[in-house]
Amino acid sequence: MTKNELSERSGVSISFLSDLTTGKANPSLKVMEAIASALETPLPLLLESTDLDKHTLDALAGGKAPSSLPAGYERVSAVLPEHRAFVVKKWGEETRKKLGGRNAKK
Repeated sequence: MTKNELSERSGVSISFLSDLTTGKANPSLKVMEAIASALETPLPLLLESTDLDKHTLDALAGGKAPSSLPAGYERVSAVLPEHRAFVVKKWGEETRKKLGGRNAKK
C-alpha cells in the first residue's frame, strides 16, 4: 500500500505519515487506531510489531512491556524461503486455534 492509499484510508495526512516513517513524529493513540483500521490490522499487533528486541522494549516501557499474548507465547517476524514460510504459517494457524481465536487475523 502506498502512503497516498494509507492516507486516504486512514484520514492521516501524507506529510504526517512521512514524518512517522522517518521517526520525526509520534502518533497519538487515535492516529494509531486509524492507521491500524486502514491496514485492517488489530491495533495490538501494530503496536507490538517492531524491530526492537524485548530488552529494549521493556526499558522503553519503564519495566515490562505489555503484550496481548498469553504468557509463554511470543510474536516473531522472519524472512523465509516459501517452503519454510508455509510450515511457519501452519504453526501460526494451529496456535491461533489453540488460543481460541485470539490474534486470529493474519
